[in-house]
Amino acid sequence: MHRRLPAEWEEQDAILLAWPHMDSDWCEDLVQVEPVFVAIAQAAARFQRVLIVAPETAPIADQLRRAGVNLEQVSLYSLPTNDTWARDFGPITVFEDGKPLLCDFGFNGWGLKFAANFDNRVTAELARLGVFGKRRVSVPGLILEGGSIESDGEGTLLTTSQCLLEANRNPHLTRAELEEKLGELFGIDHFLWLEHGYLAGDDTDSHIDTLARLAPDNTILYVKCADEQDEHYRALAVMEAELRALRPRIGRRFRLLPLPWPQACFDREGGRLPATYANFLVINGAVLVPTYDDPADAEACAVIARAFPGREIVAVDCRPLILQHGSLHCVTMQLPRGVLA
Repeated sequence: MHRRLPAEWEEQDAILLAWPHMDSDWCEDLVQVEPVFVAIAQAAARFQRVLIVAPETAPIADQLRRAGVNLEQVSLYSLPTNDTWARDFGPITVFEDGKPLLCDFGFNGWGLKFAANFDNRVTAELARLGVFGKRRVSVPGLILEGGSIESDGEGTLLTTSQCLLEANRNPHLTRAELEEKLGELFGIDHFLWLEHGYLAGDDTDSHIDTLARLAPDNTILYVKCADEQDEHYRALAVMEAELRALRPRIGRRFRLLPLPWPQACFDREGGRLPATYANFLVINGAVLVPTYDDPADAEACAVIARAFPGREIVAVDCRPLILQHGSLHCVTMQLPRGVLA
């Protein structure tokens, strides 16, 4: 049996979205954030299918129709959800002897911070409805969020120790034991751990998809703060040094592409929000890039275009998304080619 965790830039069937609703933390900002989800669905539907889960789907269909979204590319499923962060409770697909296998890990609200009883059932419910048509396996005794890992599709996994070794996720496992389990599940034989790097306002304990992302040809895009007065400066400078010391599984070194640092964003109470350009989404033929009405938006898009030549770069204004401490990649989960029924 051979397993392989695909890279995000490989061919996909669809992306999964969990729509915000009044019974979620989005209740006060629903009018602001729903247009962001419409924009994501509209952009993605130009290239592939979009699966949407929500307690009520009829109003969503109306919104998409009014926005001119191609509804033939959209599938809606009425399921209860706690929140919108599909990246972390959606299925993580591996290929077992070349065939898709959907791994359904436990999701406990980022280390017991938030309720997750409905979100934790989404993958199982979609499987029950026959959406996937491929084998789904529950992974008991292991908490793992999709935003916490990055794969190059060739046996390398990039992650952060602050998240994967956090006490409320898998306290029964040492780093070595976690590597052994993930190696077996994903076919990983080259682990890259970052010990530093964080974003103020982040609830995930430093998910890798907010800090550094793998890209083709031994490339890593990463957030870089050049402002010595910013609270992130030292931690991100140390993270950059760590990245420079990493070595790829094959080859001498990684090509490092720094992403610009957006101006500080704050919530109503003055708390710092985790705006990051690293939270982009790669889909068939395109990359959706979170933007923040910031002077650095254009540079961020240009850097990401360098890493993914030949793909259309689609900017999505994600200022409303960061109000709940996540961004574009966090609210999506790609479903690789062959997953859908």
